[in-house]
Amino acid sequence: MLAFQTWLSVRQLTHVRAHRASVPPEFTDVITLAAHQKAADYTSEKVKLGIVENLLESALLLVFTMGGVIFLIDQIAASVNGVTGFNYGRGLLLIFGVMAISSIISMPFDLYRTFGIEAKYGFNKITFKLYVIDALKGILLSAVIGIPLLLVAFWLMEKMGSMWWLYLWLVWVGFSVMMMAVYPNFIAPLFNKFTPLDNDSLRTRIETLLVRCGFASKGLFVMDGSKRSSHGNAYFTGFGKTKRIVFFDTLIERLTPPEIEAVLAHELGHFKRKHIYKMIGGQFVLVFVILALMGWVIDKPWFYEGLGFPVASIANNAAPHVAVSLMLFFMVLPVFTFWLTPLGSLLSRKHEFEADAYAVEQTNADDLVAALVKLYRDNASTLTPDPIHSAVYDSHPPAAIRIAHLNSLQKSLKPI
Repeated sequence: MLAFQTWLSVRQLTHVRAHRASVPPEFTDVITLAAHQKAADYTSEKVKLGIVENLLESALLLVFTMGGVIFLIDQIAASVNGVTGFNYGRGLLLIFGVMAISSIISMPFDLYRTFGIEAKYGFNKITFKLYVIDALKGILLSAVIGIPLLLVAFWLMEKMGSMWWLYLWLVWVGFSVMMMAVYPNFIAPLFNKFTPLDNDSLRTRIETLLVRCGFASKGLFVMDGSKRSSHGNAYFTGFGKTKRIVFFDTLIERLTPPEIEAVLAHELGHFKRKHIYKMIGGQFVLVFVILALMGWVIDKPWFYEGLGFPVASIANNAAPHVAVSLMLFFMVLPVFTFWLTPLGSLLSRKHEFEADAYAVEQTNADDLVAALVKLYRDNASTLTPDPIHSAVYDSHPPAAIRIAHLNSLQKSLKPI
C-alpha cells in the first residue's frame, strides 16, 4: 500500500510540475498564469507533506503492532486499572492511550499544514488560540461520545456470543442515523456560528429553486467559515425534517446570486438522485462486512500473534480482552480497505456528473461553469492532475473534463 501510494504521489508531483509553465488552453481566458502556478505549487507542497505522513503512519503501524507497543501499552493499562478495579477501564485506557500517542505524533504535521502551507498560500485564517480551543472541544466530544459507545461495544462483544458483531452493527446503524439529526443542531454550532441567510433577493431566488426541486428544508444558513479558512463551499446536512442548507460566508462573498443558485442546484441534484441514501446504504453494507470479518478473526491466535500481541503470554492461552481485538483490527483495517478507494472515487465522480446534469436542468450551465472556475481559482485547485492519481483519489472529475461535460449538457438540454 505504501509503495503504491508513494508511486501515485510521485506521479502527481511530476505531472503537476510538468504543466506548471502554462495554463491549459480551455482556461486561458479565465485563469491567469499566476493563479495556475499558485495552484501547482500549493498542490505540490501538500503532496510532498502527504508522502512524509504516509511514511510515518506506516512506520507507526509497524511499531504499534509487530513492534509490540500495543502489547506494552496494554500491560501499563492493566497495572493502572488495577487500582480502580473498573471492569472495562483497561480497555478504555488502551484505546485512548494509543489514540493520544498517535495524535501527539501527528500534531506537528497538522500544525505545519495549517500554519505553514495554508498560511503561505493565503488560506489559513484560524488563530493558534482558536486552533487549541477546537482541539480541546474535539477531545471532549471524543470522550463524551466515544466512551459510551466503546462500553456498549465491550459489553456486546463479551455477552452476546458469536453473533456479537451483528448486534454491534445494529447499534452502529442506529447511532449513525441519530447523529445525522443531532450533528447540525448540537455539534456543528460548537465550532461555527450559523446565522439565517439575510440577503432577501438571494433567499427568494433559492426558495424558488427549492420549491421547483421539491426540497423541504429547515432553513437557509450562512456559516462563518472565514474564521478558519478562506476556502468556500456549500452543503446540506441533517436528516428528514432536520435538513438545512449551509453556505460558507466566503462563498456568498465571491459568487453572484445566479452562480450560488447553480451550485446549490448541483447539491440538490445529489438529493434528487438519492446519492446520499446510496452512500449511507453502501457504508452500512461495508461496515456489516467488516464487523462480520472481525467476528471471524477475533478468536484466531494467528491474528494476535501476527500483529505483535503474544497470546502465549496470557494465562491458559485465552484470547486477549476485547479492547485489544478492536484496537488491532481497526488499526490494520485501512491497509486492506485502501484498495477500495478507486471504486469509491469512481462512484463519487459518477454521482458528480449526475448532479451536474440535474443542475443544468434547473439552472444555466454557464452559471455553474463560472462558479466552478472561481472555486478552482480561489481554492488553488490544480487544473492538471495526474490521470491515474485522479482516478484513485479524486471524488470529483478533473476540472477540464467536468467543464467540458457541462458545456455538452448545455447544448443538449434546455435549461429552465
